[in-house]
Amino acid sequence: MAFKVLQNSKINTGDFIFSNPETVIYPVTPLISASFYSPNGVLTLKIRATLYINSEDQNNPTVEEPTELDNTLQMYFDYDFSEETPESCNVWYLEVDYTSETVGDLIEVVSYLKDLDPEVSKGTKTKLS
Repeated sequence: MAFKVLQNSKINTGDFIFSNPETVIYPVTPLISASFYSPNGVLTLKIRATLYINSEDQNNPTVEEPTELDNTLQMYFDYDFSEETPESCNVWYLEVDYTSETVGDLIEVVSYLKDLDPEVSKGTKTKLS
């Protein structure tokens, strides 16, 4: 098993404010896309994530090593979430390549945005096609 974080970048230049913040539940679940490709003949899962994190936290989120559970890849994106609802967010784009002997057996990715203190998380499922 191997994973490589190819990009971990803040992509907004100004404060990102949701149009209807009263409808948003924080922390916001990750937005994920995932697809297979074969660079140099090696089957690889490309995972792209967009994370919305309180703009007061300027630290890049981190990516834990993904784990396979049955036919599901579990991914955790870690950050330090303030307990207050943020006025604005930073938008982070992360791109990860994942390979393993059983990567072709995966049917979904479950990703979590995990608060480090206290430890809580919000997750989302993405089916692979």
